[in-house]
Amino acid sequence: MACPVQLGFQDATSPIMEELLYFHDHTLMIVFLISSLVLYVISLMLTTKLTHTNTVDAQGVEMVWTILPAVILILIALPSLRILYMMDEITTPSLTLKTMGHQWYWSYEYTDYENLNFDSYMIPLSDLKPGELRLLEVDNRIALPTEMSIRMLISSEDVLHSWTVPSLGVKTDAIPGRLNQVTLMTSRPGIYYGQCSEICGANHSFMPIVLELVPLKYFEEWLLIML
Repeated sequence: MACPVQLGFQDATSPIMEELLYFHDHTLMIVFLISSLVLYVISLMLTTKLTHTNTVDAQGVEMVWTILPAVILILIALPSLRILYMMDEITTPSLTLKTMGHQWYWSYEYTDYENLNFDSYMIPLSDLKPGELRLLEVDNRIALPTEMSIRMLISSEDVLHSWTVPSLGVKTDAIPGRLNQVTLMTSRPGIYYGQCSEICGANHSFMPIVLELVPLKYFEEWLLIML
């Protein structure tokens, strides 16, 4: 089924990514207010004719410009720490998916099922169908159920890779000899795209990731076909 063209990132489809978007807006508003205040003070200094060359100290001003930045940093740090702890929280998973990075493709294994594994390669430009996205479509998509806790085990067999899906708020390094873990929770069905975000060699730009998130009953039907 053809997907509509969307400029920019896809909409958030996980609670973590929604929290990251809220934090982005929160921080951007603080930066906007600070920039407006600084611009206002600079404009006053450039336009006023009043000068005072005999000022020795201004303890009140020094207290303000010491305490106010500290308060602003706290307003940024607290929600940031909250999201970091949410991202590291490990819940009891309903499904485990193991991902291995290769030069230059991904391998997936559903560890809860026997002999359910496959490789996922990018579809060449000459084989794309109308409506498919260049450099983002793969021959084997990952199928996952929505509204369930899913554990991703991520590693690599050669060099450093990075398994990244922006709409899920996931960016985890795939390191040879190390098994990284991340928990996914999606809120709605859809097709979501990602790519390797680590410079892993000549074909670094040709390691796309495609997740097809479906309700549980459709995921079970897909399992019957694959098994």
